[in-house]
Amino acid sequence: MRVLKFGGSSVATPDRIQHIGQILAKRLQQGEQLAVVLSAFGGSTDALLDMAAKAAAGNKDYEKPLADFKTRHLTATRELLSGHDLLPDTLQTLHQYNQDLTDLLHGVFLVGELSPRTSDYVVSFGERSCNMIVAAYLQSIGLPAQYLDARQIVATDKQFTKARVNFDVTNRQTAEYFAQRPGTLQVITGFIGSARGGLTTTLGRGGSDYTAAIIGAALNAEAIEIWTDVNGVLTADPRKVRKAFSIPTMTYAEAMEMSHFGAKVIYPPTIQPALRKRIPLYIKNTFEPEHPGTFISDAPSQNARAVQGISSISQVALLTMQGPALFGVPGTAAAMLTSLAQAGVNIILITQGSSEHSISFAVQPSDAKIAEKALLKAFEQQFKEGMFSPLKVETELSIVAIIGENMRHMPGIAGRLFQALGNNGINCVAIAQGSSELNVSVVIERHDETKALNALHQAFFLSDTHELNLFMVGVGLVGKALLKQIHEQAAFLKDEQQIEVKIAGLSNSRRMLFDADGIDINNWKNLLGEASTAADMDAFVHQMVDLNLPNAVFIDCTSSADVAKHYAPILEESIAISTPNKLAASGPLVDYKQLKAISVKRGVPFGFETNVGAGLPVLTTLSDLRQSGDRILSIEGVLSGTLSYIFNSFDGSKPFSAVVKEAQQLGLTEPDPRDDLNGADVSRKLLILARESGLQAEATDIVLEPFIPADCMDAASVDEFFDKLKSHDVHFARLLHEALSRHEKLRVVASLRHGVARIGLESVPPSHPFYTLDGSDNMIVFTSQRYHKRPLVVRGPGAGDEVTAAGIFAEVLRIGNQLFD
Repeated sequence: MRVLKFGGSSVATPDRIQHIGQILAKRLQQGEQLAVVLSAFGGSTDALLDMAAKAAAGNKDYEKPLADFKTRHLTATRELLSGHDLLPDTLQTLHQYNQDLTDLLHGVFLVGELSPRTSDYVVSFGERSCNMIVAAYLQSIGLPAQYLDARQIVATDKQFTKARVNFDVTNRQTAEYFAQRPGTLQVITGFIGSARGGLTTTLGRGGSDYTAAIIGAALNAEAIEIWTDVNGVLTADPRKVRKAFSIPTMTYAEAMEMSHFGAKVIYPPTIQPALRKRIPLYIKNTFEPEHPGTFISDAPSQNARAVQGISSISQVALLTMQGPALFGVPGTAAAMLTSLAQAGVNIILITQGSSEHSISFAVQPSDAKIAEKALLKAFEQQFKEGMFSPLKVETELSIVAIIGENMRHMPGIAGRLFQALGNNGINCVAIAQGSSELNVSVVIERHDETKALNALHQAFFLSDTHELNLFMVGVGLVGKALLKQIHEQAAFLKDEQQIEVKIAGLSNSRRMLFDADGIDINNWKNLLGEASTAADMDAFVHQMVDLNLPNAVFIDCTSSADVAKHYAPILEESIAISTPNKLAASGPLVDYKQLKAISVKRGVPFGFETNVGAGLPVLTTLSDLRQSGDRILSIEGVLSGTLSYIFNSFDGSKPFSAVVKEAQQLGLTEPDPRDDLNGADVSRKLLILARESGLQAEATDIVLEPFIPADCMDAASVDEFFDKLKSHDVHFARLLHEALSRHEKLRVVASLRHGVARIGLESVPPSHPFYTLDGSDNMIVFTSQRYHKRPLVVRGPGAGDEVTAAGIFAEVLRIGNQLFD
């Protein structure tokens, strides 16, 4: 004998009931002996409770859901039994049920009261109506089905809404009932039973699963099968963890832990009757009957992972008692537990430090006030005497737990848990682990629950593939190039480096777009163009924080001060940053130091490698030198690709003004070349180098020696600028002649020597690294204690959309690897 239970979603429509008929017919044809337990039609129990509550409140609105309830069952009956002889009798029985329910609710309406006893009777109509209809349908297709009202066999006490089963009576009645009806397919109401006197009781929400286990145990069944709408027990809640997958095998202990922590496919009491009789459980999917689902028994799988599943309780409150009254005083913890038990408070989690200075209890939020009152009353005198600190009550918390019997055999599991949470900025409010090592539970902020589940799921189940969630602002030339590179490298990253890069948020100056599952990078331009949400940086950050995705990186591909001012709150939310925008790192020193401090405090990367040298590893090299203990003696750099091109091209064959004009026409300068020639961009880069080398420098500390005459820079227009620049061609020709006479070349050099940061036009000899520069290349020369006789040189293209994008991409991947570690 096997007992099969089908949940509300499995019997929600006539089509689904017909599908169950096909499953049962096939199994019976194979010679199996079956019994079936069914829930009410999906949503019916909630509807019955709602209409009963409205009736008790004197609200006639209960009549509308009552009418809908009747119509739904009558319609299903007519559709399932159309043209069959069983239709009239089934409709007659259903009409009687409906009339009884109508009279019952009218009575509740008149007296304005809904007792637990009456509530149980009201909700019983869901299971009774469904099972009676389904039994008739199964008979109509030729199956030996009989309707069995569980009140005939399941005996309980009178604790209405959550009755306790009398197993001795239930087992005897069940065995006798089935023995008298061999060869039949009993279709049994779940969820309900009866107390002495024939009173209807319910076993609590999820009680249909419990009914199946009770009957299976009473019959010493070969197996109990729970049929639901998912493929067994999953590694995590699929509504919160998109990549959750089925667990093939579990032990009873693991299943109980998963059910305690919110795994919706198993009702906690279900496991106990099966465990006592060692009856295996199968969790199957009605809509994918061929899927193996999950097999639950007392035999641990040899191939099981250390962590079998990750589960959570979304809402808990945490009460903490702390003070000297706890230290070395026997019986204090027992008195706390007793006071809570007497108040009817169920403790979900308890944890105490080895110092015995504090003890914390996690309870349901609805019990928080009751628990607080009970503890304050029980220890009133100790609170008055200051032996306890004020009772601390924290709400808006969740519990996340990793579960698995094999955890005890594998060192480092807890370390991996805390590292995954820490890398994603998730703080643990409390921690609990039993000596059996079957479960490690952490209490966290409620808004971090989904993020924690995904981070842990990736750490324990997808460790071979890491997911990186990117939020990008700015899709101009650099942003477009970066998106193109990500798209082109996606397959390689996934196959060779096991990194899956998702664009979770995107914004230009007009619109913004979000998708937690990833924006289609093939079609991002159209999707962003059609987005209905107006661009707003405050709203962008708010939405990014609300999504709360693990391994998140914010990328700023703008030069906007408004975007840069949001870096601090972004880092505070433990979201990493990669940016070519120089305004943050070269702004006021206090702001720069704040960003660096938040980065360290939160343990989240703040990357701005592309601020200096675009894709060149300038800041990384500087950091590596300092971290390895080297001392920087000086830094020299040609830090502008535009200025590098201009002075590399100025060889006397053309006037200086013509060289600048040519650079403008080639797009190598800003539309107004003075934006490059004023040295402001180089000044920002030098300031960043100075700060990263350890100097507490402000922008005003940079000594900028102008190399373009003031009347040119003060010109009223670009055309006037070029006219005035022509008048100084002789001046630049003389500078070039003097340099060439010494076999030297002109370069705009940014230098940091003896704590002085300076920018100016210099003449460099053939022995200097800058002498060999050509094109628009940048070059940075580090002279240090280790690299003294032969300085360390970094050279290459220091500007351009593609190389800047490549630098950002490389930095993002470095950040990702930090987050994954």
